[in-house]
Amino acid sequence: MRRLIAALFLAALASACATAPVAPARAPGDAAPLLHLSPAALGRELALQQHLEFRFGKQEQALDALLEADAQDVRLAIQAMGQSALRLHWDGERLEQTRADWVPSALQAERVLSDLQLAYWPVAEIRAALPAGWTLRETEGVRQLLQDTTVVTEVRMTAPDRIEITQHRDGYRLVIVSVPLSEPSP
Repeated sequence: MRRLIAALFLAALASACATAPVAPARAPGDAAPLLHLSPAALGRELALQQHLEFRFGKQEQALDALLEADAQDVRLAIQAMGQSALRLHWDGERLEQTRADWVPSALQAERVLSDLQLAYWPVAEIRAALPAGWTLRETEGVRQLLQDTTVVTEVRMTAPDRIEITQHRDGYRLVIVSVPLSEPSP
């Protein structure tokens, strides 16, 4: 039953994600562009244990994740109800994913990676990768991704360990609460 509930929620969440090629290009339709920035562009290492809260419509789901990033790789492992749901590995050229059988195929590693990069990567790197017609605005802990003058995605750093990502067109909100696994690198 727990697997069914998790699968149904992930299916609803995934239905908001659009399909896209693995290239730094616009996602089809009105979705935000998918970022494929190099791990080295992050400019620092990350090793975080995370609690994720997804809200899609009236549905909510809490998940746990481990995020590691260095100059060579980005690795993310997501668990739903104590079971491995999704693992992704990005080396700057290839995105590999491993998913549980019960995770809907529509849940895209590309969107997960792009949301992480929008939240953590330097603004200059993101701006340089955006297609024509898209801009990134940052003011006082808030990043807004705009298509022309319309805010499509908003990232709020509400505390040093808390990030809220809202994908307005895709209809979901993600809250990330992070705890470092080790001391950050200088």
